[in-house]
Amino acid sequence: MGVENPAEQGQILLRTRLCNPNFIYTIFSDSPDSNYSKLKYIMSSSVTEACNNSALLLGPRGCGKVAILEMVIKDLLHEYPDTICVIKLNGLLHSEDNCALKEIARQLCIENQLVFSKMASFDDNSQFVIAMLRECGLAHKTIIFVLDEFDLFTQGKQRLLYSLLDAMQSVTSQAVVVGVSCRLDADQLLEKRVRSRFSHRKLLFLPPSREDLQKILQHALLLPTESSLPPQYVAAYNKKLLNTLSDDKFKDIIDSLCNFDATFNHLLRFLFASVCHMDTKSGFLSLDNFKTALSSIQRQPKLEALQVVLDIVTTVVKGALKACLSPEMRRKTYCSILELYILVCLRRLEGKEQETTNFNSVMKEYKDVHNSFQTTDYYARNVCLRAFEHLLQRQLISLVDNRGHSQSVEFRPVRLLISSHELHQGLKAYRSCPAILHKLLDLAV
Repeated sequence: MGVENPAEQGQILLRTRLCNPNFIYTIFSDSPDSNYSKLKYIMSSSVTEACNNSALLLGPRGCGKVAILEMVIKDLLHEYPDTICVIKLNGLLHSEDNCALKEIARQLCIENQLVFSKMASFDDNSQFVIAMLRECGLAHKTIIFVLDEFDLFTQGKQRLLYSLLDAMQSVTSQAVVVGVSCRLDADQLLEKRVRSRFSHRKLLFLPPSREDLQKILQHALLLPTESSLPPQYVAAYNKKLLNTLSDDKFKDIIDSLCNFDATFNHLLRFLFASVCHMDTKSGFLSLDNFKTALSSIQRQPKLEALQVVLDIVTTVVKGALKACLSPEMRRKTYCSILELYILVCLRRLEGKEQETTNFNSVMKEYKDVHNSFQTTDYYARNVCLRAFEHLLQRQLISLVDNRGHSQSVEFRPVRLLISSHELHQGLKAYRSCPAILHKLLDLAV
């Protein structure tokens, strides 16, 4: 049975768009300065000019490296059919040289309708790959090697990378090696003999700018005027959406989203959740839909763990319950304010870029805070140690490593597991939080 409601049709269209990386990233394909255009030029030159190339796509996870690469490969396969062979490897699966070379040989056999031998040795597979590079070069066929998680291939002796890049030095070969990595120093991990054979072309992928963000929002969420949807509904929907996008409250939502994670993938998950919450009766995307989507994708378990600590503190504030608390519960309650001090002190130590942080360094910072601001909340060392251990149990802080089991916990290095933003939100949500903690946290940022 077909979907007759225009709002439901529009919702299906929007969700289909957001699940299709080719549609989302086509907005950047027209610019000659885009990574799409630069990568396509590098790869297409190997096909048209019968030469070898190599390039690295670097940037944080979720910024579209693989999506842009897939778009380029798809376009090249369409423009140059039967002249391109794509071999894909992933460092998580094929970082071991023998395994990687065997996978390359297997994919080459499938592409060229040959019989693959599982019993072939490393040298046999290596000679086969070199022979295939030579034969494909003579047939004017380009082999594209895609090495995802490229930094993992640099572990060990790097025999695979050396073999590929060395074979590409031949005049008869015609290949492209494209590495994808979230490490910006991936090229520095290469050995000297491998680095000398690499072309050092690097494309940097970054989170979208403000201008790009606005383009993506309109490109992904505006309904097309030329479609099967009723023109009146499309016009009304687009008008309301543009008003929502220009609203200051919506901009605050986007700011909060980008402060948490500014990557393309996170933005697309947010937009998909917003579309899923769209009211099909009204047929419009409202500000409430975006607010609901933001809260649904930004679960903060560490903030929830902190809230448990604050709930204990809130319990003692209520006079009716104060008299009912046992001495042990009172000690836990007093400890809770102290735990907040310890978290803030750890955040301050992070801001000072201290190499190692343990209980002793936290106590020193805590004492400095007390002496500088003359706080009334000052506790003995053994009480602070209990609070410190409780934070470890709540997993708001953790030990850096599992070594040094024989050492006392006060000497073992720790790290803070709650972000500055989450800590600030937690303190803000607790009405009875000492004002000095807000001040200390602001000074640490």
